[in-house]
Amino acid sequence: MSMQSTVLLIVFLAVLLALAYPLGILLTRIGDGSAIPGMGWLAKVEHLIYRAAGVNPKEGQGWKSYAVSLLLFSIIGALVTYALQRVQAWLPLNPQAMANVSPDSAFDTAVSFVANTNWQGYSGEQTMSYLTQMLVLAGQNFFSAATGIAVAYALIRGFASRSAKSIGNFWVDIVRSTLYLLLPLSLLFAVFLMGQGVIQNFSAYKEVQLLDPVTYSQPKVGADGQPLKDANGEVVTESVTATSQTIAMGPVASQEAIKMLGTNGGGFFNANSAHPYENPTALSNFVQMLAIFLIPAGLCFAFGRMVGDQRQGWAVLGAMTVLFVLCTCVVMGAEQAAHPGLQALGVDQSAGYMEGKETRFGVSASALFAAVTTAASCGAVNAMHDSFTPIGGMMPMLLIQFGEVIFGGVGSGLYGMLIFAIMAVFIAGLMIGRTPEYLGKKIQSYEMKMTSIAILVTPTLVLAGTAIAVLCEAGKAGIANPGAHGFSEILYAFSSAANNNGSAFAGLSANTPFYNTLLAIAMWFGRFAMIVPILAIAGSLAGKQRLEANAGTMPTHGAMFIGLLCGVVVLVGVLNYVPALALGPVVEHLQLFAK
Repeated sequence: MSMQSTVLLIVFLAVLLALAYPLGILLTRIGDGSAIPGMGWLAKVEHLIYRAAGVNPKEGQGWKSYAVSLLLFSIIGALVTYALQRVQAWLPLNPQAMANVSPDSAFDTAVSFVANTNWQGYSGEQTMSYLTQMLVLAGQNFFSAATGIAVAYALIRGFASRSAKSIGNFWVDIVRSTLYLLLPLSLLFAVFLMGQGVIQNFSAYKEVQLLDPVTYSQPKVGADGQPLKDANGEVVTESVTATSQTIAMGPVASQEAIKMLGTNGGGFFNANSAHPYENPTALSNFVQMLAIFLIPAGLCFAFGRMVGDQRQGWAVLGAMTVLFVLCTCVVMGAEQAAHPGLQALGVDQSAGYMEGKETRFGVSASALFAAVTTAASCGAVNAMHDSFTPIGGMMPMLLIQFGEVIFGGVGSGLYGMLIFAIMAVFIAGLMIGRTPEYLGKKIQSYEMKMTSIAILVTPTLVLAGTAIAVLCEAGKAGIANPGAHGFSEILYAFSSAANNNGSAFAGLSANTPFYNTLLAIAMWFGRFAMIVPILAIAGSLAGKQRLEANAGTMPTHGAMFIGLLCGVVVLVGVLNYVPALALGPVVEHLQLFAK
């Protein structure tokens, strides 16, 4: 790893820590219902929302009522998102006259944005009207992020409460998270992005003439939109000469801000954060990476404050940081190493392996962005992961397969890591012959059953979905690359969907009824089949007495616990995927050196 990469990583983590610590104070106040200094005027808006919705903010909910409210809110959100896509052609703010989205694509997109996955099988600027982008896609960016934060608060209250029946009020949590956190931060971030050159308008697209015509080859597609293949199975290409270019416009900065802060990832443009109108400068790129990690890191500090022991928050953040740094160093090292194929041709690789990367960012910033976005369940990309080296591409996939707990999504990263913490203290309890405890709460059979469900649901969805896709002709038809890399594309797609990341290897043609349906199922259950058991754990813990620490209590705030937690995340989180990884990126890496 180069000195440039090392300095970039150190500066990134230092700035993140400096911003996340004070944000943790704000997040604590939001979670415990305290007044927010400087935002007293918003309290009136908050209470107006409760009155309009018929919600009593002082009324707590048990875990079942909390879960029902959450699921009902999400189902209604998915239906509204689906409906608007299906009728956008007849609605205003559609200067390009975008057609209605097909049923399968609309279904996939609705589930994707509600589940905080933001998987995009479509090209944003060629499919969605401005109204659709702003009203339901950006709207769900706020609501799905707030939902994750709400679940994190519910689980924290389960640890902090003493024999309580309530884990909070879902409607209060989602309103306060949106009103006091996501909206103000998004407004500030959007203004910054516009200052950097990100566009924000309602103009029609601009058609401009090229100074020099460009001739290029592209796959020839059939009536079904899939690439045509010859008798040997090779993709048929055709030459195209372009004399003009369409430059897309739109309200980009507003969507870009919440896309990053909410770890959503759904870009206005198909090229996502590699597009100069979404991410124009090196500074905007650096701040976007900070925005992705900001709330997940801040929630770690809020966790420590809300349970009454700041050291617990530092321990969780420490485990996340250790795993992140190790994985990031592998990605950066792999992308800066000489590619054997190019090395044999005598190509100068002093700048690193630049395929699929933007020259305005370079290898270091692109590799760091890839690690950040896949660690944090964001899915935004500023480079094509499909073009990374086999090991460089495997690490983002592996970061997703950890369960999106290394910082992870807003809320989901923290509650996912706390589930692994429960597993860690259970294993430690077995080793020393004591009933496991975490933060003064006994971890018993019920909690372990729910923990097992939460941990195993995503690997089941990933591996089962991948198996179905590689066995079905409809699944294999979308593969653009044969062999191990094609398998990696499918494995990455289902890993991304089930773990609610949303990024893709980009070589898989996934906008088909087969993939739209199967990936939507993986996204929905990957999100909510994990949330419900976690809320059940929160309810169970809230009803237990909080025991005082004694001489036999295992400390959960020191280096030993951080090491144990990291080990459990690696062994339990990734062990399921080792055979599949061996068939994909590992085989592809070995093939680079085959003679």
